[in-house]
Amino acid sequence: MKGLGLLVGLLVCALSAQAQTYQHAILISIDGMHAEDLETFIKHAPNSTLASWAKKGIRFDQAYTPAPADSFPGLIALITGGQPSTTGIWYDVTYNRRLAAPGSDCSVRGTVVAYDETIDNATNTAIDPDKLPRDPDHGCSPVYPHAYLKVNTVFDVVHAAGGATAWIDKHPAYDIVNGPQGHAVDDLYTPEIGANFEGKLDNSKDKITASVDKTAEYDRLKMQALIYELKGQGHDGQHPGVVPELMGMNMQVISVAQKLAGYQGQRPQPALQLAFEDIDQRLTELKNTLQQQNLQDNTLIILTAKHGNSPMNSNLVRHIESKTLRQVIEHAAPGALAHLTADDGGLIWLKDAKFKPAVIKALQKQHHALGILHVLDAQSAPLHYPQDERSPDIVIISQHGVIYGHAGETKRAEHGGYGRDDRHVCLLIISAGQPKHHLVHQRISTQQIAPTLLVALGLNPDHLDAVKKDAILALPIFSQ
Repeated sequence: MKGLGLLVGLLVCALSAQAQTYQHAILISIDGMHAEDLETFIKHAPNSTLASWAKKGIRFDQAYTPAPADSFPGLIALITGGQPSTTGIWYDVTYNRRLAAPGSDCSVRGTVVAYDETIDNATNTAIDPDKLPRDPDHGCSPVYPHAYLKVNTVFDVVHAAGGATAWIDKHPAYDIVNGPQGHAVDDLYTPEIGANFEGKLDNSKDKITASVDKTAEYDRLKMQALIYELKGQGHDGQHPGVVPELMGMNMQVISVAQKLAGYQGQRPQPALQLAFEDIDQRLTELKNTLQQQNLQDNTLIILTAKHGNSPMNSNLVRHIESKTLRQVIEHAAPGALAHLTADDGGLIWLKDAKFKPAVIKALQKQHHALGILHVLDAQSAPLHYPQDERSPDIVIISQHGVIYGHAGETKRAEHGGYGRDDRHVCLLIISAGQPKHHLVHQRISTQQIAPTLLVALGLNPDHLDAVKKDAILALPIFSQ
């Protein structure tokens, strides 16, 4: 790892030359926000907080998430530096050939693994262990999200160095950020946002994700929690302590507005434009708090997104029922389908890999009707995904604009695929030690954010398992 060690050394020297490492780092995922969205917003809102930060920050206009671009693998990339084949996190709902079904006696292996809102307890405030997959090799015990992660996180590294940590996200299932040992985040706040209600005609407007306004209120709740943490009061404002060295949150309103309202061409529809403005108001609150608490000069802020949403041109949307994919698979290989995850791409798990040729052939034969661009054997070129108990067998790369779902859905965008609109996200770094604006055109991966956070805090990124395995470098943010 000589290359990584050299870069770390250069970054540390650059930090020293500016007489500063950072006492605090804040990571914010503005879910759904593309690089183009950020550019458009700051151009048309020159007096906004985002515009002022962009003028003095470092903006990467070629930042891409790993694929598939879903919330779970997207966040895990940000906090571990790993891609799904390394972290073991492919999606929030997947399949595992070794584990057993929730509530079972573990006599039968092979189960859907759901780490979304469906594993909540009755009050939606915590995880119900009876809804978790079971591990036959460890006493048939429930497998919590954090224990499913194969590698450590930035929170693990900071925690091990004696630092305080905090994170805010959208489901109790984001227990996954606690890392494999289960205790890396000191202050974890995960108010339940609810199920995916975007684009469903029969939804009541009291559901958070069925309303841009309610999602904006939800984001305000979480930003208030972050502000309390910056005041050293814990996420609820009731537990005085220290300001965490590493903290952060996700924001949902843009992603929801992209799905409910979308774009005309690449111009945001009015409801989506209001969502961008609401995000800027929340960031203004964050900026003001940093100034009030005298933290602005010793805090690094990284703004990015777990994923984008596709398509950015809502006129290209084409809805296809996911049950049609299942029917084609079943007809080609009866009883072979173990699990299908399909949003604007598809991951297929089979009960036996011997069925792959027949299923791939059937899907390819009906590619136009099914909105398919490519059907790929996941274990062959160009993907070369591992042959293990978690990896999908087949990957569907959809045609641009295709969204799989239920009959009657009207959503204008979705994520989870392999395309550019899914993966090309914003990345803005606000650093008091950076004297002037830089626009970086070099293509980078959001995996590089994890080691960057540690370098900024004066810690060794080589302590991250995935950084070593995937040979991920920190961002060149101090050497432009």
